[in-house]
Order: sequence, then C-alpha cells, then structure tokens
Amino acid sequence: MHLHDVWFVLIAVLWTGYFFLEGFDFGVGILTKLLARDRPERRVLINTIGPVWDGNEVWLLTAGGATFAAFPDWYATLFSGFYLPLLVILVCLIVRGVGFEYRAKRPEENWQRNWEHAIFWTSLIPAFLWGVVFGNIVRGVKIDQHFEYVGTLGDLFNPYALLGGLVTLTLFTFHGAVFTALKTVGDIRVRARKLALRVGLVAAVVALAFLLWTQADTGNGRSLVALIVAVVALVAALVANQMGREGWSFALSGVTIVAAVAMLFLSLFPNVMPSTLNGDWSLTVTNASSSPYTLKIMTWCAAIATPLVMLYQGWTYWVFRKRIGTQHIAADIAH
Repeated sequence: MHLHDVWFVLIAVLWTGYFFLEGFDFGVGILTKLLARDRPERRVLINTIGPVWDGNEVWLLTAGGATFAAFPDWYATLFSGFYLPLLVILVCLIVRGVGFEYRAKRPEENWQRNWEHAIFWTSLIPAFLWGVVFGNIVRGVKIDQHFEYVGTLGDLFNPYALLGGLVTLTLFTFHGAVFTALKTVGDIRVRARKLALRVGLVAAVVALAFLLWTQADTGNGRSLVALIVAVVALVAALVANQMGREGWSFALSGVTIVAAVAMLFLSLFPNVMPSTLNGDWSLTVTNASSSPYTLKIMTWCAAIATPLVMLYQGWTYWVFRKRIGTQHIAADIAH
C-alpha cells in the first residue's frame, strides 16, 4: 500500500471519529429545544457535553489539517468550491462555542434565551450541512481539467446531497438522544429514550434510502458490507434503546455512524473528488497527493501524536462519566 493510500484511510478515520463524537453533541444541542422543558433541563443537556464538546472538534481541525498537508489539491478544490457551506459551518461552530461559554454569564432571561436559540440553530445547521458536503464529495461535482470547481452554489443542493443532509441531521439527533439517556437520570432520561425511538425510526428510513442510492451509483462489494453493518447496527440500537440498555444503544448508534461514513469513503476510493464533467478530471489519491517525502514525515508525526491525543481524550470521558440530573444543578445557575 502506498503512503497516499494510507493517508486516505487516516483521513477517513479522522472524519469518522469527528462524526461519531461531534455527532452526539450536535444532537444534544438540537435536543435543547426538542427535549428540554425548562431552563434547568436545558442546563442539564448542556452540562452533559460541556467537558467534551471542544475536544470533539479537535478531530475536525486534524482532519482539515491532514487533508491540506496530504492532499493539497483536494483541499484547494473542496474549500474553494464549497466555500459558502463550509463558511456557514465555521461561523456556526464559533457562535456555538461562544453560546456554551456565555449563556450563563448574565442572569437576564432574554440573554440566556437568545444564547439557547443560538446553540440550537448552530447545532442543527452544521448537522445538516455536513451531510450535504459529503453527499457532493461522493456523488461528484463539476470539476474542470484544471481541477477547479466550476459549478454554482445551487448545484451543491441537489436531491442526493439534500438527502445526505437529512441523514446526518436525523442520525446525529438520534445519537444525541441516546447519549442523553446514557448521561442523565430521572424523567429527562425516560423522555430521551422515547424521543430516540421516534427520531431513530425516521433516521432508519432516510439513511436506508441514502445508502442504497449510494450503493447503486458508486458502490462496490466492500461498501455493501459497510451498508449492511450500518443497517443492522441501527436496528440493534433501536432495540437496545427500547430495552433500556443505553450503553449498548449508544455504542451501536456509534457503529451505525462509523459504518455509514466508512461506506462513503469505500465508495469514493480511489477518487477523493470525482468530476461529473469528465472522469479523467477527477481528483484521485494519486494526482491530488503531496510528495512521498511529505507523506513520510506526516506519518511519523501522526504515529507519535495520535495515540497521546486519543489517550487524553479517553481519560477525559472517563473522568466525566457519571450521570447528571436537574437535582445536580445549583439553584442560582439553573435559570
């Protein structure tokens, strides 16, 4: 296996990790409006992801940086052609982080309510747009012979990509509901399980349609295996949720996301951005990669740094593993 193939796999792993981790905290942000009934419950939901949401975003920064270094042409075409959707995602992530930190800085009801609205929308919009972005990456876009995107913004919002956006939105919301049931106690835990069932059923329908469409268009034997794993895991997650086995349900919903993202990358390889104008103009792992020397240096750096980062993040989740409820929210900050 060549180093550019290795780095395609590593970047796929980084994006998969990002969607697994950021997926549930996007879902929790969405649930601040769908599940929480009052301000203390919204505070509980925010506190479930408070210690970890910023660490989850490290996976995005690493995936973007690795793409820039390992496949500069892919990075250039992606970030120029998808500039506006990616800019909206970036602004949402910035405002979302500020919302988490600033919401409780002042006691006024309007202040806190406005930041709660911001947290909801800046969780929902990226959850949808990431599906749109990756739907277009897999489907292919208008790339010319100079490897430049020559389509319009409207071209990105095609039926396949919009369906992909619905998949990520519903899967992340389901993932977040299961995580909420796993991390909370009392009535909010029970309601989170009920909501997870409803959202999960919707996610199962749209995800199956999207994955079958992908398999029919660009799939292969390996992507078919990933599709089957994703479908079986999602069904098993719904069953575990109904049985009150939140730990298993969360793990299985995570397997669903991992398998679904793996299927997209397996369908994509050896392309990194297919051209719908001419197959010869597609960006591939070969023509979009950096020099072998650059990839070699990156491989050594990744081999040293990645285990340390994963150990630290795993330790963080272990430290903050206990369940919380409204009884744990002090009266003076539960507004």
